[in-house]
Amino acid sequence: MNNVAPVSARTRGRPRGNPPTRESIVSSALALFLERGYQHTTLRAVAGAAGVDPALISYHFGSKKGLFADVMQFQCANALAVDDVLGGDPATLPDRLIDAVTGLWEDSDFRQLSTRGDEAAEAIREYLEHELLARLVEFLGGRDATARATAVVTILGGLIYTRYLNPLPTPAALTPSETRHILTPALRAALAPRPRTAAATGAHRRG
Repeated sequence: MNNVAPVSARTRGRPRGNPPTRESIVSSALALFLERGYQHTTLRAVAGAAGVDPALISYHFGSKKGLFADVMQFQCANALAVDDVLGGDPATLPDRLIDAVTGLWEDSDFRQLSTRGDEAAEAIREYLEHELLARLVEFLGGRDATARATAVVTILGGLIYTRYLNPLPTPAALTPSETRHILTPALRAALAPRPRTAAATGAHRRG
């Protein structure tokens, strides 16, 4: 998972710049964050490794925190590619969601990056909220799309927390295949359209 995707998962409100240059900066930053950790990686060191002026990094990413967030976003987008996950057979969507999450978090590089404190947690939250949840709402459509997407992301967030961030012995001991087998029914139920209640139906008719 050391290959970095050429397109960022978000623009962050700043100029995208020349894609090869951004790719070079993010690739260099990823290697240094893994080698030295967040605290000991400087923008000057990243610029030197990428062969660019440090001012270019500040221009495109704003700060070291912004650069780190983009590195995390690239890593998420590589493994948890929302287009690929949503683009297959709807019947196996729960399986693909779980496989994408476990595939991302089983990667040793991503696990190492995810321990980098508040910066990592913020980037992960942003990806789940603005990429996965928002795209799920759009994909599902209908009156209850937000509720269904929220239920799905809540289940996946619980998986991330209990298996990787603050692991409980039982979930952490499962293989990815066992995890998929256990959680697929819950995700399938979360994705299913909600039946209209009698009260809601009556109110709709009166309206």
